[in-house]
Amino acid sequence: MSTETLARRQRLVDEQNTVWQRMQEIMQTAEAENRELTAEERQNWDQAEARLTEVSGDLERLERMAQLGSVDRNQIITTSDRGDDEEADAARYAEAFGLYLRHGMDGLQAEQRQLLQGGFNRLDSRAMATTPDTAGGYLVPDTFRNTMTETMKAYGGLLNICQVITTADGGDLWWPTNDDTGNEGALLSENQQVPEQDMAVGRRELSAYIFTSKLVKLSWKLMRDSAFDIESWLPRKLGERIGRAAAGYLITGSGVKQPEGLVTQVRVGKTGGAGQTTSVVYDDLVDLEHSIDPAYRGQNCRWLMNDQTLKVLRKLKDGDGRPLWVPVPAPGFASTLNGYPYTIDNKMPVPAASAKSIVFGDFQAGYVVRQVQGVTTIRLNERYADYLQSGFFGYAELDGMVDDPSAIAAYEHAAA
Repeated sequence: MSTETLARRQRLVDEQNTVWQRMQEIMQTAEAENRELTAEERQNWDQAEARLTEVSGDLERLERMAQLGSVDRNQIITTSDRGDDEEADAARYAEAFGLYLRHGMDGLQAEQRQLLQGGFNRLDSRAMATTPDTAGGYLVPDTFRNTMTETMKAYGGLLNICQVITTADGGDLWWPTNDDTGNEGALLSENQQVPEQDMAVGRRELSAYIFTSKLVKLSWKLMRDSAFDIESWLPRKLGERIGRAAAGYLITGSGVKQPEGLVTQVRVGKTGGAGQTTSVVYDDLVDLEHSIDPAYRGQNCRWLMNDQTLKVLRKLKDGDGRPLWVPVPAPGFASTLNGYPYTIDNKMPVPAASAKSIVFGDFQAGYVVRQVQGVTTIRLNERYADYLQSGFFGYAELDGMVDDPSAIAAYEHAAA
């Protein structure tokens, strides 16, 4: 992270804490005098809260950008550690791929075509049953693929905190399951035979569902303009589209020919009382925390929610009048709710009747995502030739499911 970025982050942290302190002083003054807020105080509070929301959002975006930059640097370091031959091959493939994006196969030399053909990837015949056998696309270079993957994470908070398994191909992946928590050992008397206790091990299947970016059409004139950085722009656009689509299914997918969504299958740890269709009380959050067994309730636990839910929780206080939400104390530390960090995923339900708007627990143990390493892009030349355009689309393969249901639990609002 650059010096300028570090300085900006420190300014945001300082302003966030200053605004928060101002809000606390307004409330403490009214409480000390045992009265409601005056019109002026209420206006000052609302203005401070609006500014706090802006600063917090800027800080979160800056942290995400720092994470993306960190991944890019790690990729460069990893590449530099490879053998000279492998590094040279990767550079040649990336060059050929960039020319393919701009000019199609006709713009490549024979050696470049042969090199690119080595990265040809056929579409999954199960999902594309009516597609001819020649249908497929070219696997993107590492830098292109990582750009797409990180963009996906930026649009889906769950993908940042759950367990992610990366496989080389899209074949079905069998996943073992076991719950032995109800079984215990026994005290053995002298000359007593050791008792038996079977251990039931089940299995579930992680598939590889295809998510597409849909088509992006680009004019030939624009693509041949050297000032237009298609190698950066295109993966970002394709990644944004795939990321938004995948994030929604990882939260609310039915599990039938699509990922099993977190909210779809998570158990309910606490249900709000009558009338709490859009509200949450402090005691309910405590009950939700303790619906997770202490074996899981450690450093890996956190909250997951929509930003609109966070807005509701930021106004809550504990039994001693202390706010549950604590802003970033210093760069590198996360804001917390009742002592636990939180992650925002705007595909999570907003507060509403019977909605599971909050999930708490150890997401590394509770939810697993399987993704296929190769991200593929396809260029369509003839389809839009009469418009002097080419079409592009990308696709990625992934699946997700609740892994250990004991590790996570949801808060569900009252039905009425």
